[in-house]
Amino acid sequence: MITSRDNPQVKRWARLASDGRLRRKERRAIVEGPRLVSLAKPVALLVSESGQGRGLGGRDAILLSDRAFHAIVDVESPQGIAAEIEIPAPGALSAPALFLEGVQDPGNVGTILRSAAAFGIRSAVLDRDCADPWSPKVLRAGMGAHFALSIRETEDLASELRAFPGRVLCAAARDGLGPENANLSGPIGWLLGAEGRGVSAELQALSSATVTIPMAAGTESLNVAAAAAILFYAAFSRPAAGS
Repeated sequence: MITSRDNPQVKRWARLASDGRLRRKERRAIVEGPRLVSLAKPVALLVSESGQGRGLGGRDAILLSDRAFHAIVDVESPQGIAAEIEIPAPGALSAPALFLEGVQDPGNVGTILRSAAAFGIRSAVLDRDCADPWSPKVLRAGMGAHFALSIRETEDLASELRAFPGRVLCAAARDGLGPENANLSGPIGWLLGAEGRGVSAELQALSSATVTIPMAAGTESLNVAAAAAILFYAAFSRPAAGS
């Protein structure tokens, strides 16, 4: 059993949980909790002293004292099981797709990815101003969506939009088509931006249409994660042409 928080392995796992640059360099991340561990393919399976036998399914695990385990995960009440995983290489960009610009809140990013997976989106592309999709907070909010999507980060979201083999629909707080009036058929990609600022003018110009969710008079805007779920559902539930 590893008992010291100063153990080199513990220190590295703690850095993977906290340092996005290290995650990108090594293409490794830390997932925590039985659900995420069950969906991942662990490079190393980690279990706390008090979590022994929880969700292991007969697999070999590295045993850590509760104190050492707590140094790796960033929650107050750990579930006792975690894993180091290899970050999956993204596949080819395909529709339906999601493009995120500057969404910095980890909870929003994870929730958007969760809704995307639930409504059949295949690819997610995030610019570097977004929260790191493989950070612990985003992983927890995503609830396993990361393993159902092809996720990539990019320095040049405009190039990704130009390369997308379909129409890009830009979500905006006002002055767009309602989802019920927008053409949601065929291969589409949803472009969403940070709350308040929204999508930049440069990227809006690359979209085929702007879509706005109608709201009651006097309301300013929806949380970006709530808006994303509504738009994804609108496209997912629209009958296919000819049906």
